[in-house]
Amino acid sequence: MTRSPIVLPPGAGRRYDMGGIAATFVADGAETNGAYSISTWRLDPNTTGPGAHHHPEDDVFLVTEGTMSFLIDDRWDDAPVGTFVLVPGGTTHDFENRSDAPAAVFTIATPGNFERSMPAIVDWFRDHPPGAAPQPDGTNL
Repeated sequence: MTRSPIVLPPGAGRRYDMGGIAATFVADGAETNGAYSISTWRLDPNTTGPGAHHHPEDDVFLVTEGTMSFLIDDRWDDAPVGTFVLVPGGTTHDFENRSDAPAAVFTIATPGNFERSMPAIVDWFRDHPPGAAPQPDGTNL
């Protein structure tokens, strides 16, 4: 299959709203022959993420705004703008925004087609809305 170039203006793509979390997919498996999916994820201040989970795809994250907190296996690390995180497929991970400002990441999932899971993820968040992320002192706002 021949692939076509993709040029999108700021804010374009396929958006999925999940309460205090919004994901926008800009290149899906169909556009990359299943090689990868590219998206951005933005979390409101003091917002939990999806919860600890794992999946077969590798996740690559680059923090583009604020400070995101990442769980990898059993350790949480704060990741300011510019931080690169690679989570190999099968590794338990999570992310959340523990700060008082919005936070965002640029994400690549490989192999592609992760976006096929997004309708079910949106449904899950409708039933389990993001909560308040723990603060450095261990409390929730």
